[in-house]
Amino acid sequence: MGNKYILEMKDITKTFPGVKALDHVTLRVRPGTVHSLMGENGAGKSTLMNCLFGIYSLDEGEIILDGRKVSFENPAEALRNHVSMVHQELNQVLDRSVMENIWLGRFPMKGVFVDHQKMYDDTKKILDDLDIKVDPKTITGALQVADRQMLEIAKAVSYNAKIVVMDEPTSSLTEDEVAHLFKIIGMLKDKGVSIIYISHKMEEIMQISDEVTIMRDGKWVATESVHNLDTDKIIRLMVGRELKERYPKRSVKPGETLLTVSKLSSMTPKFKNVNFTLRKGEILGIAGLVGAGRTEILETLFGIRAKRDGSIRLNGKEIDNGTPEKAMKHGFAMLTEERRRDGIFADLSVYFNMTIANLNPYMKHGFLSDKSIQKAVNKEIDKLHVKTPGGKAKIGTLSGGNQQKVIFGKWLLTDPEILLLDEPTRGIDVGAKYEIYQIMNDLVAEGKSIIMVSSEMPELLGVCDRILVMSNGRQAGIFESSEADQVTLMEASAKYVSAGGVE
Repeated sequence: MGNKYILEMKDITKTFPGVKALDHVTLRVRPGTVHSLMGENGAGKSTLMNCLFGIYSLDEGEIILDGRKVSFENPAEALRNHVSMVHQELNQVLDRSVMENIWLGRFPMKGVFVDHQKMYDDTKKILDDLDIKVDPKTITGALQVADRQMLEIAKAVSYNAKIVVMDEPTSSLTEDEVAHLFKIIGMLKDKGVSIIYISHKMEEIMQISDEVTIMRDGKWVATESVHNLDTDKIIRLMVGRELKERYPKRSVKPGETLLTVSKLSSMTPKFKNVNFTLRKGEILGIAGLVGAGRTEILETLFGIRAKRDGSIRLNGKEIDNGTPEKAMKHGFAMLTEERRRDGIFADLSVYFNMTIANLNPYMKHGFLSDKSIQKAVNKEIDKLHVKTPGGKAKIGTLSGGNQQKVIFGKWLLTDPEILLLDEPTRGIDVGAKYEIYQIMNDLVAEGKSIIMVSSEMPELLGVCDRILVMSNGRQAGIFESSEADQVTLMEASAKYVSAGGVE
């Protein structure tokens, strides 16, 4: 092999409206090695891999694969060039067999017919080589998640991949399954395959990596041999030293206890035994890595997800938030993380989107009054500084930050006491973030209370009074923001990560 590197991604830059997701990032991967990619959520790791895999086009930079410059138009082209990716979300046809899933779109043919015997034999050989004990004829949907994950890796190998990208591949695996995955990775390395491995799990990274690249805020921070790293150094590189973001100052201190949550557990095994209080006029943050159970806590409080046990007390009285309707009656409101998917009606007006959560106040003699809708919405548009041509504009035409303000407006019109915010500034540029923080400060100054999930630790430290940290479905601590720092939060987030999930 003449080349020192099998892959070089040089000066990769990618901008989305209002956000520089990648800023001149360079990644160099040697043949037959495991190169881990680390960084906080939102650091740009997945975006970089999507640029390699032809899902996103580059704004600047070049990709050199095995000595030649490449630019893949789409994932199919990447696969033909022996670059494959095992995604975090499994994308499989569940009612088809294992072998059909592996060869989807490229079935072996005998004349005009699919050669099922060859497909079976080829699949069996790949599975046997990888020591994956699954019958090629099994219907994929009948498999455990771990086996489906192994199936994705077998599919990647079936393209004679030179590079396999694995995005959080162990998030749903048990310890034994992780050990099997690492054995497969070792076998692939021996064949000269390079693995780009994205994970939050420090122990895994230290165990299987040859080199580690760390990213922060869309920029390259460091590439080191794993021998030069330890957990503390990785955390320091990931979170950086100083907080560069500015956060508006708070004028009001939280008051008496409003909400008491005791021994709360969710129905599906996602989190258990969570205990906290929320004071009037307080912003309580929830930190943790992806999959720690943060969103699930908000969904359980809002009645989207069933609780298994525990109690929720509002002003000292136990309440039943079994459905979102009941939660709203008790003064709760929730902004979801996936704004585009479940927060807005993109083709409908700002007027519609802002009033849909509660139409009763705008009814006159059994009919909706346009006049009272427009009056209420225009007031919120002014108060929240929504940049829009007017209330009739389709919300889908506004920027992400302005869409988020409309959603805030929608819930404020229901006059809630407690706002549950899931990643309220995700995908929003810095200027709009500041305005969202200002809105939050104004709300708590009025005596409302906020529980906020965020993946950005500087944001939690800059905006919240206290921070509850979740780790693998368990509560790892509650910290006063004034006394905590990013390293404290990161260490608490990792506290139960190597332990099994919540049963």
